Amino acid sequence: MGKRNYKIILALSLSLMLLSGFVYAQEVIIPNSEINGKNNEYHINLDQMTIAKGYTVSAFANALKLSLVPGILSEGTGVDVIAIDEAMDMPWQLDKISPIYQFEFKNKNAYDNNRPFYIQFKYDKKSNNYKQVYFFDKNYNTWRPLPTKDFPDELFVRSLIHLPYARIAVFANEDILTIGQASWYGYKRGNFAASPDFPEGSKLRVYNIDNNKFIDVAINDYGPDRNLHPGRVIDLDKVAFAKISTLGSGIINVKIEPLYIEPDIGGKILHIADTGANILPAITAKSAIIYNEDNNEIIFSKNSTSTLPLASLTKLVAVKVFFDTKPSLNRIVSYSVKDEEYNYNYVDYRWEAAILHLNDGDTLTIENLLYASLVGSANNTIETLARVSGLNRNEFINKMNDLAASWGASSTKFMEPTGLSPENVSSAMDYAIITREALKHPLIAKASAMAQYKFYTLNNNKPHTLKNTNKLLSASHYNITGSKTGYLHEAGYCLMTRVKAKNNQQIIVITLGIESRDQSFLETEELIRYGLKKIN
Repeated sequence: MGKRNYKIILALSLSLMLLSGFVYAQEVIIPNSEINGKNNEYHINLDQMTIAKGYTVSAFANALKLSLVPGILSEGTGVDVIAIDEAMDMPWQLDKISPIYQFEFKNKNAYDNNRPFYIQFKYDKKSNNYKQVYFFDKNYNTWRPLPTKDFPDELFVRSLIHLPYARIAVFANEDILTIGQASWYGYKRGNFAASPDFPEGSKLRVYNIDNNKFIDVAINDYGPDRNLHPGRVIDLDKVAFAKISTLGSGIINVKIEPLYIEPDIGGKILHIADTGANILPAITAKSAIIYNEDNNEIIFSKNSTSTLPLASLTKLVAVKVFFDTKPSLNRIVSYSVKDEEYNYNYVDYRWEAAILHLNDGDTLTIENLLYASLVGSANNTIETLARVSGLNRNEFINKMNDLAASWGASSTKFMEPTGLSPENVSSAMDYAIITREALKHPLIAKASAMAQYKFYTLNNNKPHTLKNTNKLLSASHYNITGSKTGYLHEAGYCLMTRVKAKNNQQIIVITLGIESRDQSFLETEELIRYGLKKIN
């Protein structure tokens, strides 16, 4: 069956499941059923008369039920259910909360896979996280999700499947809460809500656990902050909140049932690709690394020693060399348009060189130049810093190379201080080392992680606003303690992000050579999530 038809069938079937309860087939006693001598195997034979009436296959003390209503099977068949005790690789994004079972219709021709059937699946432990049944797809070597409805009080899920054979298990997504508390706030005055887990455009059914009233809402905002409110699942618009509780109650206990989940720009749903949940992060970056700077552990790497153009990630080293000259941040300097002329040597068109727009003779402080270079990634301000450093330009560049070499970044080479030259090269491994050392300087760390910086040129009181192009700084809940973006046609999109975990360890994520800016953020975030899960 094609992937598109599979999606349509599951979507339609999920709608039916959400609108109706689980329908059990008529259960009858069948003489030729048996549980094999092994505790992990169950077998039953279904004859023509039985399948005409419908039957619920219940294996392992009702831990797994297959509801075979009339019409699901056209002929008699044996049904095997096995509890899998062999080692299997698990998806890194998810937590397995049930045994793995394998079921099989021995007569494959008896089943029409255009007709999904229900399964009911017990799980082992109570969890407030989002749960789904997944089946293992050998074609992709991934675990793929099935439409699932959770019954957390009874510790089971109901799902739909269209396969005559599958290995299945229940997984919980540890990053996503569906049971907890909800508050209210005033915003759009309608059936809307803010969620820290489900993206804007998603539709959720929110139940008040205390009175079983529910409201269907559309997600149109982000929040609440899970770091501040760890038990808060959702914040409802006051109009929606009032339909399931009094506003005076303030906070209520809720559970959430997703009705529709908006995919991200890469097509993933809650970080899971259409092809399934992977054993390791699946990324397109030419080179990448997750590095634990506290113990020097490499958590993940892909071509991490390959030498590639570095683009504006260069600026971190240039700023560190400047700091090594012991500057006064309050020192006032005059801008020279000659500084930006260096930038234009490396681009075909002047507009390609990102600069802070200044006039010849404008005055500003060293601090302004530093923040402009790191927050706004301005190329001309780096050249100004090199000019006023007390070193000539060649000496400044040589110092950059010497500094990187002294840190152990042996494959790194700088031809100029901004990153505009594609001959500025490094590797993901080298740049992780560079990040670790450069961010030891508190101002470099602070400036690199700022989402925005504002200042006024002193001679004319003209305002300037610079914004960091790493949107993870403002659009994520991670504790980002360092950041630097970079782009050249030859380099693709490059990104360094350092994140502090709950245990205060710091991970450095480097991605080099990604084709689009948005993909760069998506893959970096995936690596952040993987790294944090490994060290927390």
